[in-house]
Amino acid sequence: MTAILQSNAERTDIVPRFESRRNKLRKLLRATGADALLVTNFTNVTYLTGFTGDDSYFLVTRSREVLVSDERYTTQLEEECPGLKLEIRAPGAKMIQSVAKLVRRAKVSRLAFESASMTVGFHDRLTAALPKVDSVRADSLVEQLRVIKDRHEIAATRVAIDQARRAFEVIKATLTPDQTEKQVAAELENAMRRFGARGCSFPPIIAAGARSALPHATPTDARIGDSDFVLVDWGACEHFYASDLTRLIVTGKISPKLRKIYRIVLKAQVAAIRAIRPGVTCQRVDGVARSIIAKAGFGKHFGHGLGHGLGLDVHENPRLTRGSDTELKPGMIVTVEPGIYLPGWGGVRIEDDVLVTRDGHEVLSDVGKELEDWVVG
Repeated sequence: MTAILQSNAERTDIVPRFESRRNKLRKLLRATGADALLVTNFTNVTYLTGFTGDDSYFLVTRSREVLVSDERYTTQLEEECPGLKLEIRAPGAKMIQSVAKLVRRAKVSRLAFESASMTVGFHDRLTAALPKVDSVRADSLVEQLRVIKDRHEIAATRVAIDQARRAFEVIKATLTPDQTEKQVAAELENAMRRFGARGCSFPPIIAAGARSALPHATPTDARIGDSDFVLVDWGACEHFYASDLTRLIVTGKISPKLRKIYRIVLKAQVAAIRAIRPGVTCQRVDGVARSIIAKAGFGKHFGHGLGHGLGLDVHENPRLTRGSDTELKPGMIVTVEPGIYLPGWGGVRIEDDVLVTRDGHEVLSDVGKELEDWVVG
């Protein structure tokens, strides 16, 4: 990861922003009964500190915090985390030694750890180095905070969506029959970078014809012009915040079958988006889209959840899926992406990024989705 340089105004604003997040974390930490949390998930470290490097852990106690890193990041830490207390490891010093020293210095008796990111090996070595400290599993404490986006996160997501939109318009305008799926994927990433993106939020899915029946198809050397349509699932990354969109580009004739299936998927997506508002459960929104597709006779061909949260990770909570009783809250950003996939023929998926607002929702992605919008000559 590379440093994100801030202006003076941004630096003034950034310190209280991350302090607020850490104070919210402390309230959750108290409920676990632990004295401190060792954050080992690098994405969670970024969320709590603004530091965009890796190989660094973050110890948060009930009254203080310290970031453990190494000399490679000294300048970057000064730029991104002004005022944050640091523990810089000397060359050759083990992370386990630095962490154990800090835990003993802070007089921690119960240490919470992120079991989803800490390896069993590191946990065993840590407990051996701290025999008088009880270790406590504390899953998803930081992730609970990340579910609700603040105005800075929402703004970054808007930019990432705009970068993706502009790049897609370039691809559509320059698409030729001789291009392969791999070439389109490369051109799409290049275009997003030209529009200011750090890169792709995930490897683009470019799937022509029958290959679009694979929801997570990997681009191949298949020619775009050999099929009547191509599915494009892509997203840009802005200040590490992801966007995620899917559209269908028509490269041949719109067959009656394609038009029928597309209309069903579009109807399901529009209805699901309309259902998004605070207090509604994730499985309820999923059910709105799923029932429309099932009534049309294609229920068994929609085999994934309706959507997922967006943020520093392209897939995070909440999950719009069956069995999820999580209630939507203002500040959540979710994808809505129903699909129908027919082996041997192809698949149709339409995806937008949606913000849950106080009185409903806002579709953040402004990309046309009528089938005729994306017909190329």
